[in-house]
Amino acid sequence: MGKTETKARSGTDVSRDLTPAQEVKTALADFMGELDSFQSEISTKLQQQEERLTMLDRKTKTAARPALATTAEMDAPHQKAFNAYLRSGDDDGLRGLELEGKAMSSAVAGDGGYLLDPQTAEMIKSTLSSTSSIRALASVVNVEATSFDVLVDHTDIGAGWATESGPAAETGTPQIDRITIPLHELSALPKASQRLLDDSAFDIEGWLAARIVEKFTRAEGSAFCSGDGIDKPKGFLTYNSATNGSEVWGELGHVTTGVDGAFAATDPADAIVDLVYSLGSRYRANASFVMNSKTAGVVRKLKDADGRFLWSDGLAAGEPSRLLGYPVLVCEDMPDIAIWSPAIAFGDFAAGYTIAERPDIRVLRDPFSAKPHVLFYATKRVGGDVSDFKAIKLLKFALG
Repeated sequence: MGKTETKARSGTDVSRDLTPAQEVKTALADFMGELDSFQSEISTKLQQQEERLTMLDRKTKTAARPALATTAEMDAPHQKAFNAYLRSGDDDGLRGLELEGKAMSSAVAGDGGYLLDPQTAEMIKSTLSSTSSIRALASVVNVEATSFDVLVDHTDIGAGWATESGPAAETGTPQIDRITIPLHELSALPKASQRLLDDSAFDIEGWLAARIVEKFTRAEGSAFCSGDGIDKPKGFLTYNSATNGSEVWGELGHVTTGVDGAFAATDPADAIVDLVYSLGSRYRANASFVMNSKTAGVVRKLKDADGRFLWSDGLAAGEPSRLLGYPVLVCEDMPDIAIWSPAIAFGDFAAGYTIAERPDIRVLRDPFSAKPHVLFYATKRVGGDVSDFKAIKLLKFALG
């Protein structure tokens, strides 16, 4: 823009030079004009867009579209139907629910009841898992069959050194054992009066879950430790034991305290140290102690040669206490200290003990057998057995 063209009065084009100041002034004037035009155009477009959004928003409110369904709203019909069945035996609502959408089907009525709704069943399952039982340490699997098979490879394959030109010798073949864990039926039969069920302020689902938990916890915990395997899980204390190092597959290894029915008078903590190192190193990383409250009270007083307690409390809320650095599960189903009593167990129970169960819990309402009370027959199927005998060791209070 060094020059501008003008038209003379005579009709001919005349060019004349401008000074630098005049050129800058002319350029700035052109730029400001274009900028004002651009701002005006943008402002107009933004105003039009805002008007369109306002119109769309008003149309949406006018149409009053329903809110999208939430999980709570999906569960409401299910809970209402199950609550009606528990209170009055009305199963019409249950029959109208689909298995895929509500995790329930009236088809199980022929088997003796209806499936518990997911919230209540999950409450029972989580409470069972958090109780002081072997369940808290063992491996728990959900199955749909009547039994669960565990394949255990408890031998090593052979190996040998080879040379460049020498023939390779045949090595040993590993042996695989199949352990079958059958599922047994565990039941609870709480009852409530019909008058109590008619009271709408009574939380029937919460009460039923609490009673089932109480019954199932006691029965399971006892069976997982000392069950005989007849119509119940087989406990790990039911198996024979032998002096550590001499046991065979199907037996648990044990160490002794050196005194019948007590710890040794001198260096009593040595027995616990021997118990820890009787377990293979590959199991010790995930190992835990298991004992009841009476035994824990005795062990808590033990000290080492420097006068330091072997027992240490958890540093945070909910963290288990530790003995020689390993967590301790206080399980009341373990036996008390007595002559030849296996009062303390130590091992990797996730590898050593397996619990198999069906994930559902069935409830049958019986208003006839105990009038004027209503019985609730709740059942579940569960089994348990030792899956690796090398993963669990016992401390027996005996001379040895």
